[in-house]
Amino acid sequence: MELEKQLVDECKNGDAHAQQEIYDRFSKAMFVICQRYSKSQMEAEDILQEAFIKVFKNISQYRGEATLGAWIKKTVINTALNSQRSKLYMFPMSDVSELENENEGDFSLSGFHLNELLAMIQSLPEGCQIIFNLFAIEGFSHKEIAERLEISEGTSKSQYARARQLLRTMISNEEKMSYERAK
Repeated sequence: MELEKQLVDECKNGDAHAQQEIYDRFSKAMFVICQRYSKSQMEAEDILQEAFIKVFKNISQYRGEATLGAWIKKTVINTALNSQRSKLYMFPMSDVSELENENEGDFSLSGFHLNELLAMIQSLPEGCQIIFNLFAIEGFSHKEIAERLEISEGTSKSQYARARQLLRTMISNEEKMSYERAK
């Protein structure tokens, strides 16, 4: 914690070595977040780069009220959302009042590698992908998501339900294919 404070202070003074140290410490974890909000590795790299530019540009605003990692994560998520926000309006999301919930129970993700899960999340439609990340992974409420994305709570809920359905189908199909290969 003391080292982080020192690094932040050095970054505030424009020290490139301190910036590199912070980047090296946090970039891998933040890249995973960027991948969840993007459709390709190149897009994730662009989001990561833009986010760290913002981190270093705004490092003077870091007050130490949260951990440095949490502060950087918030910047990364906001950068990813800003990157995707314009795309949301190109792919309209509807507020579906009646959703088919054949198997509403939870589904298991065990047995899947992180890269497989990431690929499934990246293959979701834009709106579903963003809302799934914000609700299921980041822990935002549907009300918070609605406010951030300027959509209704119902739209957030329906897009999340749709994402779950699509992921459930992908996982089921993958399990069937694995079972067939094992025969």
